[in-house]
Amino acid sequence: MNIAFFLLPKQEVVCLTLESTLRQTLERMEFHRYTSVPMLDNKGEYAGTITEGDLLWYMKNSEGKVTFENASKFLIKDIPIKMSNKPVSIDANMEDLISLAKVQNFVPVVDDMNRFIGIVRRSQVIEYCEKFVTRESTNSNP
Repeated sequence: MNIAFFLLPKQEVVCLTLESTLRQTLERMEFHRYTSVPMLDNKGEYAGTITEGDLLWYMKNSEGKVTFENASKFLIKDIPIKMSNKPVSIDANMEDLISLAKVQNFVPVVDDMNRFIGIVRRSQVIEYCEKFVTRESTNSNP
C-alpha cells in the first residue's frame, strides 16, 4: 500500500519554523494540545521535531535566564532536541512506516527533495494493522 493514502498534508499540520520563538512554540502547543510539533527550515525541509520535554529541559537548564515572560527572545533553532524523529520518503514502503510509527507519535513525510509534505499519525498505522489482525482472527475461526 502507498503511504500517501495515510498522509495528513502539510497545510493541515501544525508546524513551526526554526525562526519561531520559544513563546510562540509554547502557545501553539498549548492551543492545539500537542506534545510535539514538526519544525521546518526556511526551504520548507523537515528539520526535526520539537517536544514539550525539549522546551522544559531548555528552560530548566537555563538557570533562570529563560522565563515565560522573556520566552519571545529565544528561537527554537537554538534549543537542543533530545529525540530524533526520522522522516520517511513519500515512496517508502509500509514496513518502514510501521517501524518508525512504533517509536514516534507521528512520522514526518518528505518528498524526493527532502521538503516536508505532511505527516502520518501513529493511530492511522495502528488502524491499518488492526484490519489485518481482525481479518486473520476471522479467517482462523470456523
